[in-house]
Amino acid sequence: MPENLPVRCPACRREHVYTAPAYPCACGAPVAPTLAPDGAPTVLAHRAWDDDWITVRCAACGRHDQWPHPELGCPCGTVLRIPAAADAGPRAAFRPTLIRTARDVVTNAVLYLRWLGYRDIRRADQRPPSGIGLAARGLLAQVDPTVGPASLRDIECLWLTAMTESAECVYFSLAGYADDARDRADALGIPLFLLDLTGTPHPVNTHATHLHRTGT
Repeated sequence: MPENLPVRCPACRREHVYTAPAYPCACGAPVAPTLAPDGAPTVLAHRAWDDDWITVRCAACGRHDQWPHPELGCPCGTVLRIPAAADAGPRAAFRPTLIRTARDVVTNAVLYLRWLGYRDIRRADQRPPSGIGLAARGLLAQVDPTVGPASLRDIECLWLTAMTESAECVYFSLAGYADDARDRADALGIPLFLLDLTGTPHPVNTHATHLHRTGT
């Protein structure tokens, strides 16, 4: 894909050469969206928050993050939205496996974490009070395959353990969460996911929604 893309303004027919701006990833590497050479620019008449951002993968570390959608301001006053390859989706859809056993619950959590961009997932050094602990670089995850909802104590124990390891944390549950557990997770910034029997994780709170959209 070319770094520079010829663009013609549909309003005044002026020719431009557009270069997508690069932004620094959390790892320090510059990241720029890949432009779609066969796509046609569109005139931006109205803005919508969700349409102003695209998900782009850092080639250096594999992290997926939200970046401004490529745009070009023509001297005639027209603002053009430049098509990007990321518009078609930077990641393939997550493919779960059916849950029949507790082990399947853990397997899907591992697959999902890898889909988000985490690598070298292993059993956590410290065993949680309930469920299974998983760890990756900078992350501690708890997977609860039991038929009872995760409790406030489960959430707080996960958070305290993650704090001692200077890591982020995330919780996967097969049976959901008690109301006070959800409230505490929201306050602590912990993403909560609910696994259905197809193995698909569903975000339960806004922190989980953000993680699902951006990845690691």
